Amino acid sequence: MAVATVNLRAVTSLVGIARLFAVVLSCLAFSLVASTGNFKGSYGTWCMFTWCFCFAVTLLVLVLELLELYPKLPLSWDDFTSAFSMLAALMIFTTSVVFPSTFISSPCSSNECARQAVATAVSCLCFLAYALEVGLTRAKPGDISSFLSTVPGLLKVFEAYVACLIFSLLDTYNLKAGLQWCVAVYSICFIVTLIIIISTIGRCLTYMSCPLEKMLVGYNALALVMYITATVLWPLYSFSEGTRPNSCGRNCWWDRRLGVTFLTIFNLIAYLVDLVYSTRMVFIRAPS
Repeated sequence: MAVATVNLRAVTSLVGIARLFAVVLSCLAFSLVASTGNFKGSYGTWCMFTWCFCFAVTLLVLVLELLELYPKLPLSWDDFTSAFSMLAALMIFTTSVVFPSTFISSPCSSNECARQAVATAVSCLCFLAYALEVGLTRAKPGDISSFLSTVPGLLKVFEAYVACLIFSLLDTYNLKAGLQWCVAVYSICFIVTLIIIISTIGRCLTYMSCPLEKMLVGYNALALVMYITATVLWPLYSFSEGTRPNSCGRNCWWDRRLGVTFLTIFNLIAYLVDLVYSTRMVFIRAPS
């Protein structure tokens, strides 16, 4: 009968300690919010899902590394953990901004509000734990053994996540051809980027006979050009009616379109940096 070995470095190394902090802090955050009972609506559901999801997956990663069971999985473990830590950092960061702006009102004097404020502070610390893990596991310059731990790989996760945020803010866009093109840009780039991430984790890219690195550079260049058009066309067609209407409430369509505008700019910058780093990795080799 095989006896499972225990790898204590999974919880005693700097990465392991960061993951332990993330597990404890994410658990504490959703427990505090759950105790208030005030997390209704789409934003509250998103925040609770984020904390629970990050807690569960990080705990699973710790257990698999502690018992050294991860080599039996049919995936690239380093790529998976790098992609997840980046995704978790982005999700927790978003939640740490969305939750207080939605549920905490001034003045904060009740017991419920105090617990919500503590949960927000704990969520911010949880983000720092995941950000530390991303920094610790990021590949050193010149090391491309784990693509998703390199700067271009981490940017792929960022680009896909920002695209998801854009989709969550879209409302009516089918009346104008310019807005339809922008949505097509967001969708095409998201699908291709997601395929790259999943294929890398599943070790599928190694079976391709074509020069993959140069293909990625070409895709990044194409995505950059497409996002440049979206950066110009989206605000041009979205705000053709003028300034923000005075009758707009908290969840105003104008605010959502403004959010899409800024997120488009963020992804444009991400694809630009991605192209620069990818080009350096492929065409500018460090001297041996």
